[in-house]
Amino acid sequence: MRAAETCPFIGAQELARAMPALKWSLISNQDGRGCIYQAGRGDTMMLSVFRNPDRDRARELYATFVKTLGERMPLNAVAGIGDEGQGGTSAAAAERQEASVVALSGDYILQISVYPIGRRADDALLGPVTKAARVAVANVSRSSERFGNCEWLTAANADGFLDKNTLTVQRTGAGSCMMFDREANTMTVALIATSRDTAVNMMKRTGPCRHVPIPEFGREAFGEHSCTKGNGNAVTIYVWKNGRQASILFAPVKPHPESGSVERLKAVAARVFGKL
Repeated sequence: MRAAETCPFIGAQELARAMPALKWSLISNQDGRGCIYQAGRGDTMMLSVFRNPDRDRARELYATFVKTLGERMPLNAVAGIGDEGQGGTSAAAAERQEASVVALSGDYILQISVYPIGRRADDALLGPVTKAARVAVANVSRSSERFGNCEWLTAANADGFLDKNTLTVQRTGAGSCMMFDREANTMTVALIATSRDTAVNMMKRTGPCRHVPIPEFGREAFGEHSCTKGNGNAVTIYVWKNGRQASILFAPVKPHPESGSVERLKAVAARVFGKL
């Protein structure tokens, strides 16, 4: 597999100027939502961009990121990165060394974390990470994350499942999208390329959920519901056509009139199946 050639948020020369002591190789561009790098000695760098439906939601998520990061390391404010930023390094005794910067910029959150191997994550590392973050935060709008449209679903498809007054539609990657409401009930569609045999074997496997065949969508189609592990209120329908399998998931956070209802979700699955 060829490595990704470019990261949309920071170019190779810009990264080299920000972090001259390390020679990074880009190993993955995560569908335009982040980049993963490795250095010769085994160091890893994760650059992630999170888009939010609005500034209020972005600020809520940013506060959560800062709280989570602050549980791993002491943080200090970092100037000149987006609207506000925090950065820090893990304690000397920490088993996994880490230098991280998280920043808020409008609807976006940027996080860059470096995990060095065999040495401390100290201020000498945090400084270059901060420089890289200053460059990357100016390019967060290049993220592939989109809201308000989806190749497979419309807001009308979620009627009866999600509260349309607080509904957000989010594209989560190539061939996948998610809808969620303020209660955090979600509906997700994800497509993968797979063989018919794999799809059939998924239908036959035993697991924590009850299976029901759905022959009107073909011999490979089935539903899962009443799971004893994970979200017991969730229901998923899997359909397969032309070498691709789509999963259509409805996951309410608490019991819901449509909890576990394969029948109602078939209407949504029919739309997705027709587009495969």
